[in-house]
Amino acid sequence: MTTSLTGPLRRQRHPGSLLKELDLDKTQVLALLELARNLKRAKAEGTEIAELAGKNIALIFEKASTRTLCAFEVAAYDQGAHVTYLGPNGSHLGSSESIADTARVLGRMFDGIEFRGFAQSGVEQLADYAGIPVWNGLTTEWHPTQMLADVLTMTEHHEGPLEEIAYCFCGDGRNNVARSLLIIGALLGMDVRIAAPRELWPPGDVIAAAHRLAARSGARILVTDDVERGVLGAEYVYTDVWVSMGESDDDWETRVPMLLPYRVTEELMASTARQDTKFMHCLPSLHNTDTDLGRRLYKRFGLDGAEVADAVFESPASVVFDQAENRLHTVKAVLVNAFTTDELR
Repeated sequence: MTTSLTGPLRRQRHPGSLLKELDLDKTQVLALLELARNLKRAKAEGTEIAELAGKNIALIFEKASTRTLCAFEVAAYDQGAHVTYLGPNGSHLGSSESIADTARVLGRMFDGIEFRGFAQSGVEQLADYAGIPVWNGLTTEWHPTQMLADVLTMTEHHEGPLEEIAYCFCGDGRNNVARSLLIIGALLGMDVRIAAPRELWPPGDVIAAAHRLAARSGARILVTDDVERGVLGAEYVYTDVWVSMGESDDDWETRVPMLLPYRVTEELMASTARQDTKFMHCLPSLHNTDTDLGRRLYKRFGLDGAEVADAVFESPASVVFDQAENRLHTVKAVLVNAFTTDELR
């Protein structure tokens, strides 16, 4: 008789894991945001207490990173933890060793795992087999730590209830940021719009999930190809790069003509009909020709920048670097929460 080892070797997901926005409820999100505010204040005042001394965290990166890597490293160091970086060529993950096997090894050596990569199934498998907290630093489908930073940033620049905030994402509505913005806004009862060509709308199941959440939270949901309708009255206009990491440069040939009407310009910002509209971007951004890619796009399409005009990016309305800083404080909240409570608050 043979005995299957699949059951015993698969472990219960740690309640401190954060894999996607759909795993959260409103109370949990608000608690993480409040913890992030407190940690941000404590760091600024020099009163932060290191609660993660002795903890060891593995940082797995299949995709390159600036903000996610730095946020997790500094958050861990501030809290007294140690990190080990495993880059694209730094482990056998997915090449000569399965994700499940890697997870079971790391789960015996580390106290937590951050994963930034491609398929959502990768971070889900890590959570299924590691037995320790696993956090999604970005996948092709979802970007939950970015959403916490974005909502924290919105609340810092908004006077009044969270539910009053209206924001519009303009661009490729299929990408992880657009999907996550749709879901987090629906979850929290906000006014969330996606303005994108119909061919680039979020997947139908994501839109359906947003409407189900909105029915409970009172959120207002709009997915439209009419960019002026989308941004009208928006307190925040948000965009992202038109071609994501892992996609071919050839995709620019089709994306540029499709997305030019959704480019965030001074004219588009004026279409909100508000004087206080802020501009948001998760970064990195193509807003000028100061990068190799920016120069190639200019030579190929005559575009000085891509998804956003430099005049908007560099304007007083831009809060993109507030968002970038808040990646640190919200990631820190996720780490502290995972190790100091029995469940995701």
